[in-house]
Amino acid sequence: MLTRLDLRERPLTGAELTSALPRAAMDVDEALSRVQPIIAQVRQEGAAALRDLAERFDGVRPTHLRVPIAAIHEAVDSLAPEVRDALERLIAHLRAGHTAQLPEDRATEIMPGGVVRQRWVPVRRVGLYAPGGLAVYPSSVAMNVVAAQVAGVEELAVASPPQQSNGGLPEPVVLAACGLLGIDEVYAVGGAQAVAMFAYGAAASSEEDRAALAGSAGTRTGQLCEPVDVITGPGNIYVAAAKRAVMGTVGIDSEAGTTEIAVIADAHANPAYVATDLISQAEHDPHAASVLITDSVELADAVDTEIAARVPHAAHAERIRQALSGPQSASVLVESIDRAIEVADAYGAEHLEIQTADAAAVAGRIRNAGAIFVGPYSPVPLGDYLAGSNHVLPTGGTARFASGLGVMAFIKSVQQVEYGERALKTLAAPLTALAHSEDLPAHAQSVNARFE
Repeated sequence: MLTRLDLRERPLTGAELTSALPRAAMDVDEALSRVQPIIAQVRQEGAAALRDLAERFDGVRPTHLRVPIAAIHEAVDSLAPEVRDALERLIAHLRAGHTAQLPEDRATEIMPGGVVRQRWVPVRRVGLYAPGGLAVYPSSVAMNVVAAQVAGVEELAVASPPQQSNGGLPEPVVLAACGLLGIDEVYAVGGAQAVAMFAYGAAASSEEDRAALAGSAGTRTGQLCEPVDVITGPGNIYVAAAKRAVMGTVGIDSEAGTTEIAVIADAHANPAYVATDLISQAEHDPHAASVLITDSVELADAVDTEIAARVPHAAHAERIRQALSGPQSASVLVESIDRAIEVADAYGAEHLEIQTADAAAVAGRIRNAGAIFVGPYSPVPLGDYLAGSNHVLPTGGTARFASGLGVMAFIKSVQQVEYGERALKTLAAPLTALAHSEDLPAHAQSVNARFE
């Protein structure tokens, strides 16, 4: 049963409300102190460090840090037909959804003879991380890769932890997803060390490494993996901390934390739907957050009953029980749906479901959420897989200022200024006035020298 938090008699607002709501703890600062030596080791020792760290953290010492292309092809060939069909459908839906995000170049005539062009330019190279802990996520491979491909990125590299069960290579289904997406630069590297490898590159250290470079740019540089411009992809707290450590050297998508779902539901909601959706996110991790926000005590009671009946029969019952009974999960009672919207905005959920009367109208009033799922037939797992939206979303309340992963994570804006002689001469006097007001006379001289 979920913990009850009754806000009906507590008029909390602002920071009070935000601090009162359940939230998964995520001490990135503490994790940062643990990943900094790992990052330093990778920078200094390259591929040799990656093997040592894999043996330490993953229990296997990979022979091939860069996955042989033959292993990727074999994984595709061995994929169950129904899984291949689902992945291909996922990829097609993602391409359609992300193509709609592409911005257009625009030229604006500021004045006669003076034009500013807004250009959108993809970064050259990105590193995409696919976790491999309690669960395996070929869907995350697709979410990251498709967004980057649609953005027009030239070079994509994927890293995923080596698995004892697969001879030191990543999970076969992850390799198969890479193969279906046309990605052949894949590394058996996990955790903070993968982030360090992408940020700083890694020098080859064995004959296997050097053989893997045949025909690539690394042949000239001796780098097993070349540095990237942007790193994206979900991971545990150590991956998040490593991203923080390298931010500025490279771009990152976010410091993704443990998954979370919030559901705004009223008396019209089906308690079985609400309960199964809360359970579905709890399945990810014992620290996953599942939050119900409702103005109906009867619905909250019915959801508790459904949870109690369903969890003991779930495949990951203990993991789910820990998540639902933890301090990060709760039923939040409010006096109205208007108040539920305020609470949801204060919480800023990664995933927010709206299961109310006139759900679309309620959804339209939400400001802070990674993704919003409207109505009883738009559950979060649809977005996890086949909706055509991206499931790499802001967590921990960062939806107040951050967006989910999309093509914009891989595109930068470049302003191109083009003025003619007459246009510049028209602006010489006001520009001179501004330059002198800031005590920067050389700025004015740079313009006026053209007309002396």
